[in-house]
Amino acid sequence: MRRLTLLLLFFLNVLGALHAQGVRSHTKPAKGTVVSESQASDLTLTIGQAAVRPIQQWVRTAGAIDKSGKVLTAYLYPPDDQLVKVGQRVRAFAPESKSSMFQAWVTRTIPENGRMRVEVTFAATGWKSSRNYVVEIVTERGWFLSIPNEAIIEEGDKHIVYLQPLPGHYIPKEIQIGVQGELYTQVIEGLNDGDQVVTVGSFFIDAEHKLKATDQGTTGQ
Repeated sequence: MRRLTLLLLFFLNVLGALHAQGVRSHTKPAKGTVVSESQASDLTLTIGQAAVRPIQQWVRTAGAIDKSGKVLTAYLYPPDDQLVKVGQRVRAFAPESKSSMFQAWVTRTIPENGRMRVEVTFAATGWKSSRNYVVEIVTERGWFLSIPNEAIIEEGDKHIVYLQPLPGHYIPKEIQIGVQGELYTQVIEGLNDGDQVVTVGSFFIDAEHKLKATDQGTTGQ
């Protein structure tokens, strides 16, 4: 009788251990890379958030200013010409004086033989010694679920980010992207609003993840 009782207790303990192991396998985070607080501090690791926000694209071109020093004419070709509209904000500078930025606006657009002639009016008179200017036209593409550009790592045709499900724990995630702006890129698939991703330091996390994967593969051989 005593022996039967001991065997019963043994099997109950085994079943309990297997159940606990099953629970842990469901609750533990997916495989990824762990970084300590000191490492994160040394690398100035920064976390960004997937959120719905406006995306801006800057259309860059060059043009010549008129004798008044106020109106600049430039030409745009497809597909950029379709993004530019009257009223959009413009930044302009002379190549020989990049530190002096002039504020301006698109005041006229004229289709012309497969291209677009764009007239830009300066808020102040440009340099008298400079006739040619580089212009950056700020275009609004709309509101999209997006992440900071520096969070994205390109691997061939793939776009990878490192998701932070828990502090100090990072998991690679492939995403599908859309509109690419100056600061943010649209995420079509792969992330949800509010997801935390690595921005500054993403390449270090990627290198650490690949190194650990290589070491584990070598150890397993």
